[in-house]
Amino acid sequence: MSKSSDNPADPFKKALAEATKVMAHDPELNVTYSVDPSGKTADTVRLPQVSRRMSKEEVLMARGTADALALHHRYHDAKTHAKYSPPGEMARELYEAMETARCEAMGARDMPGTAKNIDAKIGAEARRMGYEQIKQAADAPLPVAAGYLVRHLATGREMPEGAQNVMELWRGFIESQAGTTLEDLNDKLADQREFARFARQIIDELGYGDQLGEDPDGSDEEAPDEATEDGEEEDQPDSTGNDEQEDEDAEASPEQSQDEQQDPTEAQVSMDDMADEEMGEETEMPDGEAPLEPPPPPPASEADPNYLVYSAENDEEVNAEDLADPVELERLRAYLDQQLEPLKGAVGRLANKLQRRLQAQQNRSWEFDKEEGVLDAGRLARVVANPTTPLSFKVEKDMEFRDTVVTLLLDNSGSMRGRPISIAAICADVLARTLERCSVKVEILGFTTRAWKGGQSREKWLADGRPQQPGRLNDLRHIVYKSADAPWRRARPNLGLMMKEGLLKENIDGEALEWAHKRMIGRREARKILMVISDGAPVDDSTLSVNPANYLEKHLRDVISMVEKRKAVELLAIGIGHDVTRYYDRAVTITDVEQLAGAMTEQLAALFDADPRARARFAGIRKAS
Repeated sequence: MSKSSDNPADPFKKALAEATKVMAHDPELNVTYSVDPSGKTADTVRLPQVSRRMSKEEVLMARGTADALALHHRYHDAKTHAKYSPPGEMARELYEAMETARCEAMGARDMPGTAKNIDAKIGAEARRMGYEQIKQAADAPLPVAAGYLVRHLATGREMPEGAQNVMELWRGFIESQAGTTLEDLNDKLADQREFARFARQIIDELGYGDQLGEDPDGSDEEAPDEATEDGEEEDQPDSTGNDEQEDEDAEASPEQSQDEQQDPTEAQVSMDDMADEEMGEETEMPDGEAPLEPPPPPPASEADPNYLVYSAENDEEVNAEDLADPVELERLRAYLDQQLEPLKGAVGRLANKLQRRLQAQQNRSWEFDKEEGVLDAGRLARVVANPTTPLSFKVEKDMEFRDTVVTLLLDNSGSMRGRPISIAAICADVLARTLERCSVKVEILGFTTRAWKGGQSREKWLADGRPQQPGRLNDLRHIVYKSADAPWRRARPNLGLMMKEGLLKENIDGEALEWAHKRMIGRREARKILMVISDGAPVDDSTLSVNPANYLEKHLRDVISMVEKRKAVELLAIGIGHDVTRYYDRAVTITDVEQLAGAMTEQLAALFDADPRARARFAGIRKAS
């Protein structure tokens, strides 16, 4: 007899692990389950956790993820993949997406049952990303669309709703530019080396050839040629072996290069035929450019395609521990604790209040007066008093905050120097610890610039002759103090970095908010909350001196509008001494930095409140008392 403490999901998890090993064709493969994002290493597959309830969504997601990772393990060779991987970001994302689609398509051919499971996973991910709500191609990721199209063409299966929408938004453009090459897709799937060359050709035809780097086969092609030149008088002894290898190399290189030289003409003919006979105006590039022109590089901002960045070469996204050595971080952390010793008690009491409210929801997460479920013993007295009264049952209710991630985005500008940044740091610290106790993951991010008044971007602009309206003209510094998956105890010293002299400079809020939003979108949690803590409007003297005065403020408004319309992330803000309600729909403005701890805890508590009327009241809050 099994113990009452046994997890009912364990038999399913064990069976799924064994099936994953068989599908991956690797009996030594380790299969684990974790709340962390799923993924794969050389010898381990990490699958999403399955709770005791074993809901349909959890089971489908686990099976689909297991199938996808097992197929990738079976059909993917890391060395071959690395050899042909492009160095450019967009080209690499396209390359990765198409290789993933290849592995899944191979699985669908050999094991048709995997296709349905992976469809369920893709559909769940598309819903989480809000793909079904996207109306314009500019808002849809091109690499994702390319991967979906490759899988669709290789398997003949319709994609789930959200994925289908993203694919169709870009399909006309992709087929107009690379339609001829895509006709050979099914012949390339089985050979990863051939498919890698095929994928690089598609990337080139889509207009990102400048990101492909050097030809990976270039060095392999030179050796046979040199051998031929050096040994022309020795043709007889090695004629058979060398001729065959030279023929193979000739097929892999010279003819391929000839094809690449002919592709633009063939692509033009193919595109014109499709435009005249089938697609009409739908083959035009989504951004309105002429079909034969390569697409421009992706805009600097998804929220505003007209937002310009003069140079992003010196921007950095950096972990806090990389900006100071461990000894300095410990010293700065001790200084922070010493500075805020009187305040920690008040913040701690507020954090405990928040924790009690969340745990109270955990303890009382039941729906009563149900016709089936667990017998509600507390209401048996009614049955005794009146035997005609039916029995009452209760059902355990899923709580929203169990599958939640919270990001705290802190303004690290110079105007926050002193007490504001100290209190923001300690509040973030205490809230992270509190929410972690309640199984809510927390990420802490900061944003500033690398220099005052422009840095390397401005130097480049001056050297280029000061072109008009260059766009953002400073070097960004986005800091990760604590990632969502890092435990609080490991990230605790990092928050002391905010006390470092010279760290806090200028603030470009729009790009920081867009950065934090992108990080959250990639998370697997069902609910995402982003809290911005700032003391005013975006300010960067270098940028505003050569652009319209509202340049950065307009971009911030555009990013906020994009985030709030997509609704994949719940956005709220706290303004310290400045009214941020003119930017954010859900915001609180505090006049004294001492109110920050209370405002943060109250806002989070209201968001997690089980009573929808309480959440509605919170949505109308504009100022903290």
